[in-house]
Amino acid sequence: MARLTPENEILAREIIGRYPRPKSALIPLLHLAQEQDGYVTDDAMAHIAELVGVTSAEVLGTCSFYEMFKLHPCGRYVINVCTNIACMLCGGDELLHHAEETLGITAGATTPDGLFTIEAVECIAACTEAPALQVNYRYRYKVDNDAFDSLVDDLRAGRLNDEIPPHGTLARVRQHIPDDKRAFIVSPEEAAAAGEPAWMHAHETPSVEGGA
Repeated sequence: MARLTPENEILAREIIGRYPRPKSALIPLLHLAQEQDGYVTDDAMAHIAELVGVTSAEVLGTCSFYEMFKLHPCGRYVINVCTNIACMLCGGDELLHHAEETLGITAGATTPDGLFTIEAVECIAACTEAPALQVNYRYRYKVDNDAFDSLVDDLRAGRLNDEIPPHGTLARVRQHIPDDKRAFIVSPEEAAAAGEPAWMHAHETPSVEGGA
């Protein structure tokens, strides 16, 4: 179980600085923790709580609300097979069963080598391309059994490393805002005390951490 590394703590403080209230940075900080370890550890949540000034329970409440955050170790590749109505009608359930047989595990489990986790999920907004799945939230469309087997072979061989990074990595390029480009961010309370609306203190709107 790991806290944020010294390098990631520096990055976390930079992220926090983009927001008028530190706790508003909870979601990007959870993504940072998951990128570090592949899932969000208890120690990382405690560390994030210290950094933004909330309780560990509040961090856990946010983390547990979102499906993308994992609270336990998972595979390098998390495969989400859609079994909602459009995909189900086009063979999503059969694809899930084939995936389970191919990898020798059931949905929700991880292969002994730590490479693959399979999950049955609700709609992933690719209904016209059913049956669809995601690998670490990168889409694959109209997947049949042969296409699934080829995907697994390519992942095992490392042929998709440039396209599909390990679980937890959202962005290939880390967002960075130079000091001379950052908004002068103040909280609503500070703005109210100055008798001015908060938008008057910012020449740019800080963007949300993340990306594809």
